[in-house]
Amino acid sequence: MPFDCRHQYAHGHDACVADCPTRHPASGFLYQRVNTRDDAPQADASTIEVAVLDMNHGWPNLGHAAVIRSLRQVVCDLRDALDAAGLRVRVSSYDVRRHGGTPALDTDRGLLCIGTGGPGHLDPRRNDGCDPGSQGIAEDPAWEPEVFALFDQLRAHPEGVLLGICHTFGIMCRWLGVADAHLRGPEKGGKSAGIMENALTADAQAHPWFRHLCTQAGPSQRIAVLDSRLYDLLPSGPLPAPLLALGHETLGLGGAVGPALTMLEVASDPDDGMPRVLGVNHHPEIVNRPRQLSLLRRRHEAGKIDARWYEERRRTLMETLDEQHGEAQLALTSSFSLHGPLRYHLLRRLRLAAESLGRPWPLHERTTPLAMLATGEVLSLDELGAAL
Repeated sequence: MPFDCRHQYAHGHDACVADCPTRHPASGFLYQRVNTRDDAPQADASTIEVAVLDMNHGWPNLGHAAVIRSLRQVVCDLRDALDAAGLRVRVSSYDVRRHGGTPALDTDRGLLCIGTGGPGHLDPRRNDGCDPGSQGIAEDPAWEPEVFALFDQLRAHPEGVLLGICHTFGIMCRWLGVADAHLRGPEKGGKSAGIMENALTADAQAHPWFRHLCTQAGPSQRIAVLDSRLYDLLPSGPLPAPLLALGHETLGLGGAVGPALTMLEVASDPDDGMPRVLGVNHHPEIVNRPRQLSLLRRRHEAGKIDARWYEERRRTLMETLDEQHGEAQLALTSSFSLHGPLRYHLLRRLRLAAESLGRPWPLHERTTPLAMLATGEVLSLDELGAAL
C-alpha cells in the first residue's frame, strides 16, 4: 500500500508485527497511554507531541490501533532524519470519555490532534446504557465541555490541528452546533456499514486540497468510503463561514445524494490550503484490508474480542469491490481525508522544530509525497499543483 513504511515493503507485514523498528528505544518514536491526568506528558523542546483522542470508551476497535500504526509508519521512514536532528515524536493516547483528561497546547507549537471513532450516542447524556442508540454505553458526560474547550483552542491556534474520525466528527458537529445526530432507522437500512459512497460538493471542487480528489473522482464526483455508523448528521441550517461542507452521503451505491453531512472543514492552513481542522464520518484510518483482517483474526484468537464483534467487523472488511480498483478507491479517499493531511502537519511540525533549534532537517511538507492518486502514484503538493 502507498503509505506503508519502507521496512514493511522490504520485509512484509509479519516482520513489522514481530519486530517493528519504531518499538526500539532509539527509533525516535514514543507511545504512551494517558488514562489519568497524572499520566500526561511533560513538554520537551526536542519532542513533537501528537495527541490521539480515544473515543472508544474501552470498547474493542480497529481504528485506534490503525491510527497509531499510521503514525509509526511515518516515523519509521524518518528515523535517520530524526536521529540527525535529535528529534523524536511522542504519541499520547487520551482515554477522553472515561476522564483521562485532554492534552495541552504548546503556546508556540500548538498541537497535532487526531480523534477516533467510538460507540454510543453522540450526545453523552443519552448514553445511559438503556437508550437504543447508546449501544450499552453508560458514561458521565462531564468530559464534553473540556473537549469542546480543547477544540476551541485548536481552532484558534494557527498551529492547532484536529483530524476527527466518525464519532469525533459527530462530537465536532455538536461543538459547532451545525448538525444534529439522527439514529438511522429501518427506512435508511439501519446502521451504515461496509463500502459506501460519499458525494463531493462544489466547495470540495474549489478547495486547494480536495479539488485534486475531485479530479480523481471523475464526472460522478463520488468517492468510496468505509462506513461503520449508526447516526446521520443532518445540518440544522446553512453552514456559517468559513465552515465548508465537503461531502454528503448517498442513498446507496449509485443512489441520490442524501442530506447527511459526511465531511466538514473548519479551518485550513492559509498558505497551502491544507485542512487544519477537519472531520469525516467514515473510517479513512482503515487501509490495506488484508492487513486489517490479519490483525482482527489475531485479536480474536487471543480472546481480546468476542465472536459477535469479530464477525461484524470481518464481514465489513471482507466486502468485495471491483478487483482492479477497489483497494485503490479506498486508499485514494484515505490519502486525502486523513493520511495526506496527517503527514503534511507532522512533517511541518518537525521542520519548524528543527529550524527553531538550529538543527538539520532535509524534508519539506510541500515536496514530500502526500496524496495517492487512483493510478497508485503518490504525489507531493508541488507535484499536484504542477499536474493541474
